[in-house]
Amino acid sequence: MMGVNFSGVGADWLQAVNTLPSLLELHLSSCELESLPLSLPFVNFTSLSVLDLSGDQFNSSIPQWLFNLTSLRKLDLGGNALQGTIPYDFVNLRNIEDLDLGGNQINGQLPSFFGFFGKLKTLDLSMNNFSGSIDSFLGVITEAHLMNLTRLEGFAITTDKNQSLIFNVTYDWVPPFKLKDLDLESCLIGSKFPIWLQVQTELTYVILSNVGISGAIPEDWFSKISSQLTHLDLSKNQISGKFPQHLVFPNVSYFDISHNRFKGPIPLCFKNVAQLYLESNLFSSSIPSNIGDLMPNLQELDLSKNHIFGTIPLSIPKIEMLEILSLGKNQLSGELPHHWNDSKFLMAVDIANNNLSGKIPNSMCFLNSLEVLVLSNNNLYGEIPSSLRNCSLWSIDLGGNYLSGNLPSWIGSHVLMLCLRSNLFSGIIPRQWCNLPSLHILDLAQNNLYGGIPDCLDNLTALIYGYNNSYFGVQEYQEETILVTKGQELLYGRILEFVSSIDLSGNHLTGEIPNELSRLIKLGTVNLSINHLTGNIPQSIGNLRWLESLYLSKNSLSGPIPKSLSYLTFLAHLNLSFNNLVGKIPYGNQLQTLNDASIYKGNPSLCGSPLPTKCPGDETFDGPTITSGSVDDKQDGDDYERLWFYVSIGLGFVVGFWSVCCTLLVKKSWRHWYFQFCDDIKDRISLIIALKVVHLKRKFGLEKN
Repeated sequence: MMGVNFSGVGADWLQAVNTLPSLLELHLSSCELESLPLSLPFVNFTSLSVLDLSGDQFNSSIPQWLFNLTSLRKLDLGGNALQGTIPYDFVNLRNIEDLDLGGNQINGQLPSFFGFFGKLKTLDLSMNNFSGSIDSFLGVITEAHLMNLTRLEGFAITTDKNQSLIFNVTYDWVPPFKLKDLDLESCLIGSKFPIWLQVQTELTYVILSNVGISGAIPEDWFSKISSQLTHLDLSKNQISGKFPQHLVFPNVSYFDISHNRFKGPIPLCFKNVAQLYLESNLFSSSIPSNIGDLMPNLQELDLSKNHIFGTIPLSIPKIEMLEILSLGKNQLSGELPHHWNDSKFLMAVDIANNNLSGKIPNSMCFLNSLEVLVLSNNNLYGEIPSSLRNCSLWSIDLGGNYLSGNLPSWIGSHVLMLCLRSNLFSGIIPRQWCNLPSLHILDLAQNNLYGGIPDCLDNLTALIYGYNNSYFGVQEYQEETILVTKGQELLYGRILEFVSSIDLSGNHLTGEIPNELSRLIKLGTVNLSINHLTGNIPQSIGNLRWLESLYLSKNSLSGPIPKSLSYLTFLAHLNLSFNNLVGKIPYGNQLQTLNDASIYKGNPSLCGSPLPTKCPGDETFDGPTITSGSVDDKQDGDDYERLWFYVSIGLGFVVGFWSVCCTLLVKKSWRHWYFQFCDDIKDRISLIIALKVVHLKRKFGLEKN
């Protein structure tokens, strides 16, 4: 009955099951069950050997009636929201072979009694909230907890807390089991690859991501598991050395050794691999020209952040099933391949930060599934081909090239991020771009654009109401881009979907700042600096209540600074320098924290703090010249003020003292409470002094002995 919707049945499902004494197996996974009763008057289905309640919506603790099902061989409660600790009563389930409690919110101590389950074959405790204490050990798993699990074949104990569980076994310990599936993500197993892992030679599925391994892994271990291995993840460690090139992994479909220190040539010994992640290593070689023939089943290829050189092989766009291609931050040169006709499933292309030259090929129009195109920081030139309108682009980053011509008016309506900064584009900003309801990052800085800022910006509804970030980019691909915000160039990766920014700086834009800009209340950064803008700063600028950075420097703006700027409670970076602004700088609220005079410099008609120029009416009054007689008068005045100062202190003491005393005299219950409080304080002080004396006597007595 897997997948049947039982969301409205409440606890009745368990009552119905309890009338089936001969029931052997019960499969109710992903049935949207919500109620899991914690107890039953009697349990009438003790013959049950298989119970699968995974992927439902239980949020209670683990129920007690489970431990009467002593015939259970398989129990799967994974993927719920179960809370509380693991009860000791689990020891009743001595026949259990497969136990899955992964993906819940179970907390407290990790129990040591799992070592009593001699029949256990698979144990999944992954993705919970264990505090990590096992008996007297804090976050430590020892040999004693594993030594009796002689039949264990699958073991998963991952944690989302960074290395909060530690394997503390002797380096040469040899366990009694032979694992096939192992997942220890974010558990700390030690810097040196341990013997107990080296002897696991029957592994087919291995995840050792972020486990603290450094140094080299014995080539002998790779050799012993290469023939049967299907899934390997060694990412986010400090593993070094060369990956053995002569080995063949015929059955591997998933291979991830990213974020390590592997060096040497790119390993290409995976003829059936679908996902290959080698990014953030020290690999240094060219990409073989026949890579598409060596790995024809590739769906995701990530070689970014290495030292790979040479050209992009023509065989890569011919890999028919390829979905994600990431070659960024290498030393690739030459031109982009000209034939992309066969890559009909390609969704993301990232070849940024290389030395590519030439034009963007027109054949990319055949990439109908393309959602992310990142070619920034290369030496590409020419115009953006209009054929790209046939793609399904959500994110376009072509910044840092030599692209020219007018900005394309055909940009698709579902674009979320458009970055064309630091190119040679000219012309005006197309009004058609106002019809991009999902756009939340627009970066056109450092081009040759002219004309006015479109007054239809308030059609960018994602910057008014927010947007659905579940559609941001390709799920398996983590995009990165550089944006100027918070006063500096910052690299945004995982949080890119939460950034909202408009950067039009470094162009030749003219006219006034449109009032419509003030309606984009979700904006975090606005940069219009280094243009030729005129007119006043919109009075409604204070409507941008989420604004963190505002740059309007080096324009020809005039008029006063709107007082509404002081209402921007998140504003942390402001630059209004080198304009023609006049009047007094607003004071109060957030502007009090922005007290750097350089924010306002280059505006000779501005006055007020933090500038040294005072505004009319702010000058201090200069009195008449003080003569000797006036000095005497001043002295008399000072004596008079001093007299009243002491009188006020005396009156305050008298009033305060008698207010308390009168209250205690009139209110009997308060009087009793006050003296009892004083007695308690006295007793506590006496006790502390006595304990200190005893402690010192013992200390000096021990020292004398």
